[in-house]
Amino acid sequence: MTERAKVLLTGRPGIGKTTAIQRLLAAAHIEAGGFYTGEIRRGGQRLGFSLNLLSGKSLVLASVEIAGRWRVGKYGVDVRTFEAAVVPEIEEAIAAARLVVMDEIGKMELFSERFREVARRALDSPVPVLGTILSRPHPFADEIRKRRDVRIIEVTLANRDSLPAELMKIFA
Repeated sequence: MTERAKVLLTGRPGIGKTTAIQRLLAAAHIEAGGFYTGEIRRGGQRLGFSLNLLSGKSLVLASVEIAGRWRVGKYGVDVRTFEAAVVPEIEEAIAAARLVVMDEIGKMELFSERFREVARRALDSPVPVLGTILSRPHPFADEIRKRRDVRIIEVTLANRDSLPAELMKIFA
């Protein structure tokens, strides 16, 4: 694995960013820590988003049923649960020098100051980082995208199927 490789995927929602990361992890059997998000659907309707830790635990990140001050559209975001699960997961991956996966650095996740801090620590560390980042302007995301040590790859219909193999060359 290339030490200090820092790669963030960007692109429109549903283009295949998370799928590319999952395919890399499945094919390469890379020791990794971190998280990815997914949709919670019932009866064809999206009701929220799951938080899936690479250590195996799955929690609710956001839901139409969550009330509170942190909201993205119709979804309430459970920032406290997110922090309690994700921050130790990333800290442990850094300490063990494993690949840190952050899928995603997005609107919901960026409500958390603790997540922003641990994301900076991961990017400043010698461990490799693979994640996704929102494409829209956001002060923290803009800061990350400007880093010289971070490679941004836009996921498109043209490259999404070949992307896991490209990531394999970087991280395996």
